Amino acid sequence: MNKLIPFFLFCITTQVFANSNRWEGVPLVEFKLQDQHGVERNNKEFLGSWLVLYFYPKDKTRGCTIEAQSFTDDYAQFQLLNTNIVGVSYDDVESHKDFAETYNMPFTLLADVNKKLTKALDVDSILPWPHASRQTFIVNPEGIIVKHYADVSPKKHSKELLKQLKSLHKNKSSISK
Repeated sequence: MNKLIPFFLFCITTQVFANSNRWEGVPLVEFKLQDQHGVERNNKEFLGSWLVLYFYPKDKTRGCTIEAQSFTDDYAQFQLLNTNIVGVSYDDVESHKDFAETYNMPFTLLADVNKKLTKALDVDSILPWPHASRQTFIVNPEGIIVKHYADVSPKKHSKELLKQLKSLHKNKSSISK
């Protein structure tokens, strides 16, 4: 039994890292989803700027609210980095509208009620109820996923993303010289 515990920990850790890296370098899947205003949005309209595509379990729950408020607080910094923030969950347009208005969110929330985008990016979860798991993708202006976060801390994630985006911008400008 004592030998099985390290083995299972190794398997779980390996799976997390394998899932985390498999998306990097892959084009973002095509999608068409309604935002909190009922407007259909698609992946192509985000080309030409950076995209933080973050998935979260449910509107107005504690962790999801903390994460969304952090993005709201840091929104101007993301804008300076030419970065759009887009949140995705299974909640419907009305729920997203209420969530965004309640917390004055200046960014887009997409309603993935049919779970197509969530399943395509393998961020769906069934335990303890069906929901999008808390994961994030950074997509470059060409539409390529450059970073995937499979493990997200709602309190720290916005700052973590800003740091990563600054590094990506720095690396991109040094490459183009």
